Amino acid sequence: MVLQQDNSQSSTVNGQLPPLESGDRLTRHEFERRYLAAPHIKKAELVEGVVYVASPLRHEQHGRPHSRIMTWLGVYQALTPGVDLSDAPTVRLDLDNEPQPDAVLLIEPDAGGQTRLSNDGYIEGAPELVAEIAASSAAYDLYDKKTAYRRNEVKEYIVWQVLEQKLDWFILRKGVYESLVADDSGIIRSEVFPGLWLAVSALLAEDMKQVLEVLQQGLDSSEHAAFVKQLQQPN
Repeated sequence: MVLQQDNSQSSTVNGQLPPLESGDRLTRHEFERRYLAAPHIKKAELVEGVVYVASPLRHEQHGRPHSRIMTWLGVYQALTPGVDLSDAPTVRLDLDNEPQPDAVLLIEPDAGGQTRLSNDGYIEGAPELVAEIAASSAAYDLYDKKTAYRRNEVKEYIVWQVLEQKLDWFILRKGVYESLVADDSGIIRSEVFPGLWLAVSALLAEDMKQVLEVLQQGLDSSEHAAFVKQLQQPN
């Protein structure tokens, strides 16, 4: 597909707004303008200035794994005052990036978080944790989008590659994403959200009973209790 250049000063054709299409190169303002004018489009993202319009989402490749991630994060959020969770929100990262992540877990602004809510209801800034469901390692989630998240300082980034039955969990250290590695028990522990523990093999097998049992162990930990106390007394 030929990438189209944005001309925001003359972005109407015969008095009509052009459609939002994958491959368009737009400013964030023009992207939002076209997205709002296309209510039939359920998910579109601006990544490094390029528009990506999602195809209809399949149950096994996206809908079901997405629900499992949301269940896991939702239980953590419910038991961690000062932390918020959002399902596929539009996030204004910077002037060239407005993704719509599958899930974001963030520390509330009043508790010292790094995002804010705009007057028109959008998340602005980098959520502390972003999770994405990708078909495979070829997905742009692991390339341009990962670069945008790193540059804007999303502290932890999870990508579940469904077809390859693989999950990557990255943490930002000194401006570089490094992989968080599971321990001998197969558990990855968040460094940004103490108590957010994930039994990776259980999640990939969709054994949510085991996933939630391991998460509960994290929620019962002294580290989680200290984190909750910290959130209630931000600097």
